Amino acid sequence: MSEHGTTLNIEKFGSASEAKALSAEADDWTLIIRPQTGWFDLHLADLWRYRDLVTMFVRRDFVSFYKQTVLGPLWFVLQPLLTTLTFTIIFGNLAKISTDGLPKILFYMSGITAWNYFGECLTKTSDTFNANASIFGKVYFPRLSVPISIVISNLIKFAIQFGLFLVFYFYFLFRGSNIQPNSMLLMLPVLLLLMAGLGLGSGIIVSSLTTRYRDLRFLVQFGTQLLMYSTPVIFPLSSIPEQYRWIMIANPMTPLIETFRYAFLGTGTVSWGMLGYSAVATLVIMTVGILLFNRVEKTFMDTV
Repeated sequence: MSEHGTTLNIEKFGSASEAKALSAEADDWTLIIRPQTGWFDLHLADLWRYRDLVTMFVRRDFVSFYKQTVLGPLWFVLQPLLTTLTFTIIFGNLAKISTDGLPKILFYMSGITAWNYFGECLTKTSDTFNANASIFGKVYFPRLSVPISIVISNLIKFAIQFGLFLVFYFYFLFRGSNIQPNSMLLMLPVLLLLMAGLGLGSGIIVSSLTTRYRDLRFLVQFGTQLLMYSTPVIFPLSSIPEQYRWIMIANPMTPLIETFRYAFLGTGTVSWGMLGYSAVATLVIMTVGILLFNRVEKTFMDTV
């Protein structure tokens, strides 16, 4: 019987050597999907393997923003411009809030440009699970690639708004206004990285919690607006009384806004200790966010 079975195998595969080759080839998998069993089974290397998918998500996020609109990408410019004019009229001219002697338009636009990047990363990543439930339930890919693509696509939007800021910046600079760019300009990539990390970490924490607590979805937009008023976007940190200033500094975005403004305009409250605090806070929030996100992604389809 064993000889007969051997004969059948040889007839099926052609030869014993071909059978072994086919068996070895079958074991050479290109992708192995394993269940995540622990908090630290993050599989972050998969993000690099799926970089083409991240690029596709970035294009989707960027294009969908202005698709079927009349003005298209001009909205990226109009939004910070109109907000700057509103702040200049209300807070600068009517309320007479100090801008540390800086041109009002530059003061408000610098804060708005930096804050918009963080705010957009936070609000859009906070709806990751709910907005992409239909995709997550059909095919495997690293779920973290979706919020990361949002952070990257918002970087393109930041670049456009930053270009608008530079137009006004060089206009006032050539007019001889009291602005003094300095060596802290070299910190711009670090500031962007910290803002992206804060927005991503905070957003995915909220996204993970909203799978069970839906009320958070309605609080995110409102809460982000309130958070803006606890950062030096419409007023300088120096205008806050000393005994209350620690409340503002407790917000990790405060040192980033102040440093961004100081780098270009030469005025602001900047210290390496404050920046170090923001860096540590970003690292903690990012770590907690990624761990919670990966934990929730295994069971969120049961609750969304």
